[in-house]
Amino acid sequence: MQSARFPKLAAARRFSDGTGYTPMSMLARTFSLNTLTLFFSWVLLLWLLWYFYTGSGGPQELVSRLMSIALILQILFMYRNDYLYKWLPPRANDAIVAVYIGICLYAFYYFWFNFEDVAIYRQGSYSRQDFIVGLLVFLLVMELSRLAHPTLFWINFVLVIYTMYGYWSPLDFFWHPGTTFYRVVTSSTVEFSTGIYGIYGQLALTLVAAFLTLAAAAHGFGAQAAMINVMRRLAGRNRQMIPQTAVLGSLAVGTVSGSGSANAVVVGSITIPLMKRYGVPGAFAAAVETAASMGGLLMPPLMGVGAFLMSEFLGVPYWDVVARGFGLALTYYIALSFAVYLLCVRLLPGTSIKAPTVLLYETVKTSIFFLSVAFLIVLMGWIGIGELRAALYTAAFMFALLIAAFLYFKHIARDPTVQDETLWRNIMLSVETHADMTSYLTLLLATLGIMIGLFTVTGFINRMGGMLLDLGSVHLTAVIGMAYFFGWLVGAGLPPTATYIIGAVVIVGPLTKLGVDPWVAHFFVFLISVWGELSPPTSLTAAISARIAEASFMRTMWEALKICLPITLMTFSIFARPEMVTTTGWPQFAAALLVIIGVCGVAFAMFGRTGRNVALDIGLRIVLAVFALVTLMHPDDNLARMTAVVTAIGMVAGVWRHRIVAPPESTGALDIEDDETAPRSKLQTAKVNLVGEG
Repeated sequence: MQSARFPKLAAARRFSDGTGYTPMSMLARTFSLNTLTLFFSWVLLLWLLWYFYTGSGGPQELVSRLMSIALILQILFMYRNDYLYKWLPPRANDAIVAVYIGICLYAFYYFWFNFEDVAIYRQGSYSRQDFIVGLLVFLLVMELSRLAHPTLFWINFVLVIYTMYGYWSPLDFFWHPGTTFYRVVTSSTVEFSTGIYGIYGQLALTLVAAFLTLAAAAHGFGAQAAMINVMRRLAGRNRQMIPQTAVLGSLAVGTVSGSGSANAVVVGSITIPLMKRYGVPGAFAAAVETAASMGGLLMPPLMGVGAFLMSEFLGVPYWDVVARGFGLALTYYIALSFAVYLLCVRLLPGTSIKAPTVLLYETVKTSIFFLSVAFLIVLMGWIGIGELRAALYTAAFMFALLIAAFLYFKHIARDPTVQDETLWRNIMLSVETHADMTSYLTLLLATLGIMIGLFTVTGFINRMGGMLLDLGSVHLTAVIGMAYFFGWLVGAGLPPTATYIIGAVVIVGPLTKLGVDPWVAHFFVFLISVWGELSPPTSLTAAISARIAEASFMRTMWEALKICLPITLMTFSIFARPEMVTTTGWPQFAAALLVIIGVCGVAFAMFGRTGRNVALDIGLRIVLAVFALVTLMHPDDNLARMTAVVTAIGMVAGVWRHRIVAPPESTGALDIEDDETAPRSKLQTAKVNLVGEG
């Protein structure tokens, strides 16, 4: 996702363009933008909070009203960040933004008074006015997606042409009889069941928006920076453990971010300079943060947008997805931490460093954060409260505790670290953060709604599914391999959310028809979408981390791919160990334990060292890799348990030897005693967008 949304004044450029702008007029512009943005942010939040509590009108009616508000907010955030069209003068940009907002207000007004007629009585026979409103919204979303998601825009643009003129295709696989532009517009807008106002837009403004209130509340009061400082303390005093700060920090922030790029911005801005300070090369530091941040897409209870979509596809409560996600997240972070440790032992000396001081206020905010996550889990998993109300109650719980802590440390304890902050500013930051995240994801999912709607109209999904079923007649392994290759290609150009949606509608059907459990099929696609974030050349997480580290993007991505390579085997192991995602409780734990041992065994075979004799070392690691792969992939549970015992014993002995033979002979970096790396305030992350990208 986007890393920040600051108002970029660029005063010199704007004052010299001959438009007559003055510092006072710029101040007025910024103030009016902030005021307008804050107004619509409050409208969106209060409307959503009322819906979360009452469910009034249902999701389809909700999205018909709030889609316009979300688009207005996205326009304002994009414009406040910078002009929409830098090649036009400021006054022209102002006029265009006014027109865009006017379209949104017109659509809001029209659907407010005509929703029932359009949704029920005029389905299939729309009036001219219905088409005009739909056309305006369609064109606006396409243009906003061109500005925010250019890859998705061009895919949709090609799909529009293909939908209208599919009969021009020389290939039978892609041929279809075509349709009219009228059908393209109506299927993407006023039909409501598909397109902009369909299930994806509804999901963005219900489940996703509800859980984003947690991230917004934590972000507004600086809980993320506090958590990272606490995690830095937990990493210990050993230089080789410094990169574990990135792993632990990303794990903590990932519980409410659901985004790799958001983790990279918030956590990486602190941990990457920290790692470089203690001798970690820039590319490796960026790669560790990239790999750790990707776990935000897997970490419950906010597992990225893909998890919410999975609950809709499967027709199950969101908690059922979360409960199965714990095993995957546990496997990911344990294996990642182990791989990073093995590499750091080879890279850094085991010298002692000075541990940072963690302030009491930071400890309190971190405790409030994790207490709130536990509160949410209790509400959904134990008491059985619905997702929307559980998220609402948890956000209120977290918000109240954060306010109480702020007031205590500011007015009673007189903590100097919060004297420059105000309660109103923190509340406003929370409200705007929620509006920014929600509007961004709403635009993203509305754009994906257009894409999937056009896929459906052209029949491409059915043809692709038929091809996979034909492969299934050869062997199930062929379908899995082809599906993985297809998902990897899609992930090379699209964000995880788009990759999951396309994979779910194309891949899951054929797999389930071939006898694969729906949970396994959906989690297979879900994991493919996560790994797609590392597919060159579009990994936003790697790009952000590389920029923070001032390292090569391609080198960062390559190092991250190497670190994550053993963990990618988890994608295929769920076919041999399906209990990991099909059940909960002890069977899930037992399956996850086997996968953890297997993945860690492969990681040691890749990154560990057993001795200085190269031939013997390689031979021992190959043997360990064979046992680990059997533990991961063999469907016989009894055999897998036996090889797991051998693998675990081999890893313990291997780590003992690795600590002796792998460390470098010289430090390669100075020991630095004064630790001033972790910022105590929210200023560096105050306007970071923690969007759940999926």
